[in-house]
Amino acid sequence: MKAKRPGSAAAQAAEAIAADVAAGQALELLEVTMRKEPQGRTLCLTIDKPGGVSLDDCERFHRAVQPLLEAVEYDYLEVSSPGADRPIETGRDVEKHRNERVEVRLYAPLDGAKRYEGRLLSMDDESVTLGLPDGGEKAFPRKAVALVKPVIEFMENEPE
Repeated sequence: MKAKRPGSAAAQAAEAIAADVAAGQALELLEVTMRKEPQGRTLCLTIDKPGGVSLDDCERFHRAVQPLLEAVEYDYLEVSSPGADRPIETGRDVEKHRNERVEVRLYAPLDGAKRYEGRLLSMDDESVTLGLPDGGEKAFPRKAVALVKPVIEFMENEPE
């Protein structure tokens, strides 16, 4: 499975520092990227924890990691959570979303469709397997899969 790796030397240096800070705060560092933007280079750190990340978690992590990143060249520091509909790409993501409802999008139609929904049963370098609503299973070759992401379901409030 694809693992997110920082591309630049600055991002790699930041990753080592940020991972230690994250571990000290019971957070997981998911991704470190460096983006070139018109106003300068933005170092982006994505963190997570069981139950999700709050704004307070992001602020606490930002305040702890920023002073330690003095040797890293960047103009802006961004700390964020992965978001509820973040694509499922890593083994950790698969374990987190196993048996949950997901959407699979394909590069080209398979059996007449490019989009499928079902319960995520498994995903590795070779295939993605869904449990279908009719009780069956459907496996997709990994090279045919463009995207796997959680399906977000909103509950409607009952009128009072």
